[in-house]
Amino acid sequence: MEDGFVLVPRPGDEYQSSDMASEYLLDIDRFIQCLEPSLWPLNNFIHDNPELGYREYKAHDALTNFMQSRGDWHVTRSAYGMETAWVAVYNTGRLGPVVSFNLEMDALPNLGHACGHNLIAMSSLAAGLTTAEILRRHHLPGKVFIIGTPAEEGGGGKIKCLEAGAYDNVDVSLISHPGILNNSPMVRTTAFTRLHVAYHGRAAHAANSPWLGVNALDALVVAYNAISVLRQQTKPDDVIGLQITNGGNKPNVIHKYAAGVAVLRAVSGSRLKELQRKVEACFRAGAEATGAAVEIEVVPGYMDHVPNRVLAASYRRHWQALPDVPGPPLPPPGQFTWVKASTDQGNVSYALPSMNVSFAIPPGAEAGQPHSPDFEKASGTRDAFSRAMRVAKAMAGTGVDICATPGLLEEVQEQWRRDMSKQEISIHGIEKLV
Repeated sequence: MEDGFVLVPRPGDEYQSSDMASEYLLDIDRFIQCLEPSLWPLNNFIHDNPELGYREYKAHDALTNFMQSRGDWHVTRSAYGMETAWVAVYNTGRLGPVVSFNLEMDALPNLGHACGHNLIAMSSLAAGLTTAEILRRHHLPGKVFIIGTPAEEGGGGKIKCLEAGAYDNVDVSLISHPGILNNSPMVRTTAFTRLHVAYHGRAAHAANSPWLGVNALDALVVAYNAISVLRQQTKPDDVIGLQITNGGNKPNVIHKYAAGVAVLRAVSGSRLKELQRKVEACFRAGAEATGAAVEIEVVPGYMDHVPNRVLAASYRRHWQALPDVPGPPLPPPGQFTWVKASTDQGNVSYALPSMNVSFAIPPGAEAGQPHSPDFEKASGTRDAFSRAMRVAKAMAGTGVDICATPGLLEEVQEQWRRDMSKQEISIHGIEKLV
């Protein structure tokens, strides 16, 4: 039974550290083992009922019903002005750090849970419940938030949570993400934004009087080629993706309208702004060269995720102290793992200290990475769930560490302030995973 569980050491239980960071780890390990039988069916339900961003109604109801059954948690459904957002709060009644665990629920169009958000949900749910249980049993101070965030896949649910004040009184934010390549608590993601461009020209017959027209498509082609030339002088980690979404009407008419989209990625928010400035100049050059009018709409995207070294060090101690450490090994202490993906947890990391743990699950038959049909199958396996539970133990260890270790939160916050004071964080020593 989870409630009133008795800790009975198992043969082979060997914890590699006896410092304060691991003091409660045996309790954490055993409690999550007791949680697993109730979380496994919940994991399967979410995995087998994929829902798109801001439509995660089944997941929202299943998760909030589960949390309301816990008794000591205050659960708010449809929180922060979003139908499928929710928050559960456990308050010890003793003033202390506030630790939040972000949970994701949305799936991908036509691919289901090919990004493993069911596993993210389970690891954060288990870690949050366990952190609260250890605080209760050991009379530790603090408060625990579990936040159900919608629409990570391009919808920016965490950004809306930020704007609604979800993290105003939160000290740290923890989350995880599955893949097949690495285990790392020091994950840095890319920043991205999207530019929509539209050119307005003047129609004319292309054979009889082309000189009377202003060709909007020519303007877009000039801009497209200018951006292609720009790529020669961009940095190796810059990414520019282009699409022509409207190439005009009939070929015998000077096109009065053309439109396109550019998606930009860069290693940091500051570098992204510089790249955006150059791409916008290319768009304006197309208008200048042809006489067309140009409209540029900037759609804010996701900031790069800035990992916190102090949080990562705590996670590392707990991960290494648990029995049967799986591969691949964590990177050396302090080394980033950089992925060319983006997440709205990046925006959270600019508002408060954050840890976005990556963890490797056993790959599918084709070793497909996230956003592939093979990974969708892999994310629904018992082995993947078990790996998510191991991650939950180390995340819970970090959450308890923050509440139990005097001065640790201050160290985390000081590291965050140092990181935020830098315009662009160096990527020397980063382990790149493309």
